[in-house]
Amino acid sequence: MDFRHTMKGRRALSAVAIATGLLLTVAGCGGSDDGQSDKGASSSQSSSAPSKSTEDGGDESTETADTVLAEVKGENGLTLAVTSAVRDEGGFVTIEGTVTNNTDGIWIAGNWRGDERELSKNGASIAGAVLIDQKGKKKYLILRDTSGRCLCTQFTGGVQQGATTQWFAQFPAPPSDTTEVDFQVGGMPPASVQLTEGE
Repeated sequence: MDFRHTMKGRRALSAVAIATGLLLTVAGCGGSDDGQSDKGASSSQSSSAPSKSTEDGGDESTETADTVLAEVKGENGLTLAVTSAVRDEGGFVTIEGTVTNNTDGIWIAGNWRGDERELSKNGASIAGAVLIDQKGKKKYLILRDTSGRCLCTQFTGGVQQGATTQWFAQFPAPPSDTTEVDFQVGGMPPASVQLTEGE
């Protein structure tokens, strides 16, 4: 009887030892799989990284070319692109884009701030921009806060020669049946853009 209990005890210990060994083996395999999947992830990241760096460094226009809604040129070599025109739920429209300085020096956006006295504190900005609703025959001025500051980009320090910088401007939203507007600032030609609904 004692011999049977001893054998049962040994079998139980053997079963525990085997189970422990199997668990360690599985954990060890899992660890190497995780390592391989980490290596796979890093190799897939590194394989996708060149394409990203190619987009970022090699040809930035490739990335933005797909999203450019309108582009106009003027003012001695400036290029203005509109990349987004979104009607938001709050009753305003946000226009975003880029400006590229192809002039022969630094560009400070002097005549983009507008002529209104209220906009005098908005130097080197896009405060003079307007949205024109041709259908409704109405012009929308840029939104301002209570101190007269525009809800728009200020080009602090100007834009260096050959550089491209991003900008944004917010306007009151035209009626919901207006789907296309003209964006215009300074001496640049108007850029016609389709409005999209915000999420």
